Amino acid sequence: MEADARRLPAVLQARTASTRLSRKVLLPVGGAPIVLRTLERIALCRRVDGVIVATTGSSTDDELAELVRRAGYDVFRGSEHDVLDRLYQCAKRFGLEVVARFSGDNPLIDPAVADLVIERYLELEERVDYVSNCHPPSWPDGQEVEIVTSGALARAWTEAREAHEREHGTPYIWDHPERFRLANVAWDRDLWMVERWTLDFPEDYEFVRTVFGELYDGHPSFGVADILALLERHPEIRSINAHRAGHNWYRTAGEKLRTVDQRHIGP
Repeated sequence: MEADARRLPAVLQARTASTRLSRKVLLPVGGAPIVLRTLERIALCRRVDGVIVATTGSSTDDELAELVRRAGYDVFRGSEHDVLDRLYQCAKRFGLEVVARFSGDNPLIDPAVADLVIERYLELEERVDYVSNCHPPSWPDGQEVEIVTSGALARAWTEAREAHEREHGTPYIWDHPERFRLANVAWDRDLWMVERWTLDFPEDYEFVRTVFGELYDGHPSFGVADILALLERHPEIRSINAHRAGHNWYRTAGEKLRTVDQRHIGP
C-alpha cells in the first residue's frame, strides 16, 4: 500500500474509576456516553484503521467493556494502574507493530489533528520510534495524540521503573531522547496552558457537555477551529473550567521529568 494511503490502528485507553469525576467516560454528551462519542471522533480520522479500547480488568469496568463491545469495538482488559503494561500487552495481543494512542479523557479530540500526527509518523517511519503533538505541548490540552512503535513499547516495558513511567504509559519513551528517536508536531500557537478541553473534574465535564451541545448536532467532526470560534463568541463557556487550565499530572512527578519545561507544569 502506498504511504499516502496508509492508516494505523488506534488504541483508546479508558477506565471508569476516577476520584475526581466518577464514571466520567460513561457520562452523557450529545445523547450518548462520552466514550462512544470519543470513539466516533477517532473513527472519523482518515488515517485510523480501527480502534481497540484498552480498559482495566477491574469489575468496575465491566459496564464500559460491554458497552464498547456492543458498539462493535474490540476490547482489551489489562492492568488498572500500570498503563504502560496495559498498552504493551494490548499491542502484543493484537499483533500491532505501531499504535496510535488516544486517551478517554479527550472527547474533544480533533480528527484532523490526529491525522496530522499520524501523517508525520508515516513521513518519518524509518527514522522514528515515537511521534506526538505534546512533547513539548502547544495544542489545547485535550488534543494529545501519540504514535509509538511496538519496539519502543517493548523496550520501555522492560526498562521503565519509576511509578510515573508505568502509570502514564509513555513518559519513559519521550523523556529519554538518548534512547529513542522522537518527533513532535507543534502548532504555531501555544495554547496548552490556556485552553483546557480535557476531562478530569466536574467542571471539565460541564465544559465538554456544553461544547457538544453547541457544536455536535449536524457537525460531529467539529474541530479545534470550531471550538475556538465558539469560545470567541461565548467566552462564558471557557470560564466554566478556566480555573483548571494548566492543571496536569506533570506536577506530581516533579523533578523526575527530565525534558519537561517547567512552564508546562501547572498549579
